[in-house]
Amino acid sequence: MISVLLIGAVAIQAIMAAPQGSAKQQVPIVAQDQDINFDGTYHYSFEGGDGTRATQDGVLKQTPDGAGEVSQGSFSYVGDDGKTYGLTYTADENGYQPSGDHLPVAPPIPPAIAKALAYLATKPPSKDDQ
Repeated sequence: MISVLLIGAVAIQAIMAAPQGSAKQQVPIVAQDQDINFDGTYHYSFEGGDGTRATQDGVLKQTPDGAGEVSQGSFSYVGDDGKTYGLTYTADENGYQPSGDHLPVAPPIPPAIAKALAYLATKPPSKDDQ
């Protein structure tokens, strides 16, 4: 009971702390589509009047760990700098995997670290690791 009251109080504080009114005007939805099927597959897409677009498709997938959802999609929007940013992604048993030209890329692994990792890969596991 106390946790319900605490959650309610936090929710009320969050609502009260939210900005009242916005300098940006509302964006109309100019196109929207959604299909949810009994077999677990789905598709949705929308387009906003400001050029924002999103689409996603999903299916149920059986893995050795059980059933899970696999989703693929993309979205794009116009940034404050006037450029259009786009992102495609897959979300499955391997996690969320985004791809976009504007996303940062990890630097290459330094040669000394690569050599150490290669050595460790050949080392038999210790009894503590089993």
